[in-house]
Amino acid sequence: MARCDLTVRGGGVFGLSIAYTLARRGAKVRLIEAVQIGAGASGGLVGALSPHVPENWNPKKAFQLDSLLMAEAFWAGVSAASGLPTGYARLGRLQPLADAQAVQTATARGVSAQTLWQQHAQWQVVPASGSAWEPASPTGLLIHDTLSARLHPRQAAAALAAALTALGGEVVLGAAEDCGPVIHATGAAGLQALSDALGRPVGGGVKGQALSLRHEARDQPQLFVDGLHIVPHADGSVAIGSTSERVWTEATSTDAQLDALHARAVAALPCLAGAPVLARWAGLRPRAKSRAPMLGAWPDRPGHFIANGGFKIGFGMAPKVAEVMADLVLDGRDTIPQGFRVEDSL
Repeated sequence: MARCDLTVRGGGVFGLSIAYTLARRGAKVRLIEAVQIGAGASGGLVGALSPHVPENWNPKKAFQLDSLLMAEAFWAGVSAASGLPTGYARLGRLQPLADAQAVQTATARGVSAQTLWQQHAQWQVVPASGSAWEPASPTGLLIHDTLSARLHPRQAAAALAAALTALGGEVVLGAAEDCGPVIHATGAAGLQALSDALGRPVGGGVKGQALSLRHEARDQPQLFVDGLHIVPHADGSVAIGSTSERVWTEATSTDAQLDALHARAVAALPCLAGAPVLARWAGLRPRAKSRAPMLGAWPDRPGHFIANGGFKIGFGMAPKVAEVMADLVLDGRDTIPQGFRVEDSL
């Protein structure tokens, strides 16, 4: 029987990234996914890797910055190991500014970014150029940040699974036995299972809907306008998302809320008018009670660990989450920041 050192349960971006990082460090990993790779939120469409605003600095924002700065090398390694694209590109993001107060706030944040982002990226207020890809801005000014990046969620998940296999790991779909320590990265269903096991809520699923249009803008920055992420991808598609629904009837069905999202995107960016719809998606994104990723040992369950709660920023957080979980499980080194620990959501 082939050697197996440990198990990762869950074929979403947290589970796949952790398994890949463990394999890169020499571990023989069995990844078990009950349904299919990217069955939950990681099978979505948007793929916006965007930072929080550079102010009111805290461990969550610092962790995210580290992860976003790790991303280029991380995803390049995944592509090299798998031979598959991930759709990663760091092309920045534009946001319109509605009024003088917004301009003042954005300018102050730009000053903060010079320190907080450690000169690795910029947050600037820039004049609109009149490009068809730019949203209308009442002030004629836009925020341009150079930290934001994008990837294609489905491509990235497939590439991670292939990279894990190429490194000697095992990917199992369906039921399988655990070996060694077990890391549970099972998304919304995992948060519910953990809540049931502990007898109190630690988080749950928030439904999101998104769609993809056929429109060639692969070299353009992503946009954040009217509460929407508009993200061009390298395959000639543009993803638009997403809703945040606490109450729903069918977790994976799309409805008129997505039609409204589509209409708002076209209103914000008229060049998308008439672009054919390629795909519509709905699913549950795992949101921990603390609103930050939930990382660490499973309480009162020796040899079991939790990596969950990526919510809207799972792909952006994944490289750093993978590093932290590998430190913990392989080396016994706890580098989990305050606010990200399992007990913070209990």
